Amino acid sequence: MNSQSELDRINRVAWNSRDAARVFTADKTFSDAGEEAAFDWLAPRCSGAPLLDIGIGTGRTIPLMLAMSNDYTGVDYTPKLLQMASSRYPGRDLRHMDARDMSELPSDHYGLAAFSWNGIDCVDYGDRVKILKEMYRVVRPGGYVFFSSHNRGGPGYRENIWQLLPHFTFNPLKLGWRTLRSMRRFQLGTLNYVRNVKLNRDYGGYSVKTAAAHNFGIVIVYTTLGEQRRQLAEVGLQCDAVFDSCTGNRIADDVNESDAWWFHFIAHKPLAAYRVDEESGHARSGTAD
Repeated sequence: MNSQSELDRINRVAWNSRDAARVFTADKTFSDAGEEAAFDWLAPRCSGAPLLDIGIGTGRTIPLMLAMSNDYTGVDYTPKLLQMASSRYPGRDLRHMDARDMSELPSDHYGLAAFSWNGIDCVDYGDRVKILKEMYRVVRPGGYVFFSSHNRGGPGYRENIWQLLPHFTFNPLKLGWRTLRSMRRFQLGTLNYVRNVKLNRDYGGYSVKTAAAHNFGIVIVYTTLGEQRRQLAEVGLQCDAVFDSCTGNRIADDVNESDAWWFHFIAHKPLAAYRVDEESGHARSGTAD
């Protein structure tokens, strides 16, 4: 099995775990200050527009999106999580779909296509490009693409299995409790880490590495600001704003390094992507110049 399919298999197993269900159903609104700032930026620009919510999990983002517009479609590729979302939000348009192939959805339609909680990091680089191209296709000219991605320069990239060990304290009762609590996590985390570390790779502008989340049970992409801006331009999207997950502050366009855990990117499909075929008189979509 090649590394591409292995990465996908590992992450799909994690999304079907009890730990994932616990995390995704936690009583949480915004994932972090950066996401909240990004939603504040998008809300007046996407009010009332058709919205596409990708990788909805158990439905955390559904009420956040509905606050902008009731014209809502949500998709996820994990049936277990999608079923949980459908139970929590009956009557909503929620579909089983892989973001790499959303051909069931119309082109040039949505005012916003969002992929939250770093979901785009859970596929390899080639599939990441496919997802961005699909997001580009389904949004209308002038519409927005929004997603978050782990920062290769952030503290998450430096996490390792030793952090699963109990924090020392001179209180023997507390130390004993912490030790008991960490034993299973350390054993499982070590097993996952040893099994997944073989997929770790550095490619210059981005890296693939096993992450601490879900007891080191996932392998994800960590990107850099420069690489992600370049990748957006490559698929025809124009980057509008990047927000820091920790502070919620907007990162200036000329800044290329940050210590944020992850970034929230907002880009738009240029109006120039909508052209009129002079010969046929029909409108068509194309990549912006």
